[in-house]
Amino acid sequence: MIPWLNSNFKNFKPNAKIALNATRHMNKVERKKLFSPEIEPMRTAEGRWFEAIVYEMFLEISKDSERIKYLVMKGADAPQQRDNVQLGQNGIFYSKYGDITVRGNGQDLAEFDLLLVDSDNHIAFAEVVTSPADLKEFEAEIEFKKKLLGYLYNQKTTPFLLVSSFDLSNYSVVKRLAKDKTNAIIHTSSCEQIKSLVKHYRPRILYNNPDNHPKLIRATDIPTKNPFDYKQYHDEVRNQFFTEIAKTTGKKNMELTSQTGQIVKKVLYGGLFPPAIKALCDSYGLSVKGKKIEYAEFSKYYSKAIIATDLPGFELIIYLRSKQKKEYHKMVQVKDGHFRFERPTPPRVGFFLWLEAIQPSLGTRITLQVLDTFSIKEQMKK
Repeated sequence: MIPWLNSNFKNFKPNAKIALNATRHMNKVERKKLFSPEIEPMRTAEGRWFEAIVYEMFLEISKDSERIKYLVMKGADAPQQRDNVQLGQNGIFYSKYGDITVRGNGQDLAEFDLLLVDSDNHIAFAEVVTSPADLKEFEAEIEFKKKLLGYLYNQKTTPFLLVSSFDLSNYSVVKRLAKDKTNAIIHTSSCEQIKSLVKHYRPRILYNNPDNHPKLIRATDIPTKNPFDYKQYHDEVRNQFFTEIAKTTGKKNMELTSQTGQIVKKVLYGGLFPPAIKALCDSYGLSVKGKKIEYAEFSKYYSKAIIATDLPGFELIIYLRSKQKKEYHKMVQVKDGHFRFERPTPPRVGFFLWLEAIQPSLGTRITLQVLDTFSIKEQMKK
């Protein structure tokens, strides 16, 4: 499928029918924003629209191609009944917007712009980009998604398609991806060119649902090949790290060699007891929107602190449970070693439920060991 796509659809030009059909996946507000004079909301709506255009494009392509066995339904075609986020959910789900996601213990691990099954029964996925800004940390994201699908469906290779509305050929990350024969790079018309095809149709919306499309299937209908207990895999990695952190001599070996360990995105070490929170405030420091949070006033603003590291880079994170609002404050470490507020974690996401379930379990000693092991400050000393 990949060589065929590379040779046949490198410069696919969506027509007015496909562009109009794509608007069925957008709500009225999003459709209006497509032609908004305000750049930021317009670009956001444009990104959503272009993703839908690519889906509609593959609805057309797949009908006549033996190389595409199935196309996974999404957006307006997704099943109307969708599971609300819950702790303990593992596997493929549809979001409330009809997006295809993989959840691990309720947390969204990955979202897929497009999922296909090729003629060799490989699960393939696509990323759709409309701006060079989308390429930040792109390579690591693709690698993770390949590992995740490779594990779930027990496949050694996972085909990947990159579809863009602008020319990507000069970007180094894309050049590296293009060297891999399991990847296809597809460049379509620009969003401005596609808009010029449909501007005369506004505000009428003319579209057709793909009734009885021969190759459309639900994401949940593709059986996974391996068990998927994400909380178990997470706890195995956490226990491995605790064992290494406790070693007082020699180099710490934090490599993730197991297949299940490599699909763990973040390690949550546990909640901190009050003396450990004091040690965190005194030894490292916390600041939220320019204000330093001293331990004496910590309990005025927050009810809980949780320590974590992102993977694969082992960046330290502190999650603080706000008392003012139902949310967690994500705190990231900066160069001088202290932690500053980055953004809130809202209650509507599955990860929030996981954070809520974590109770204090870490004392001062182990907390400082975790912080010292992964701290930027410690690495700078070395």
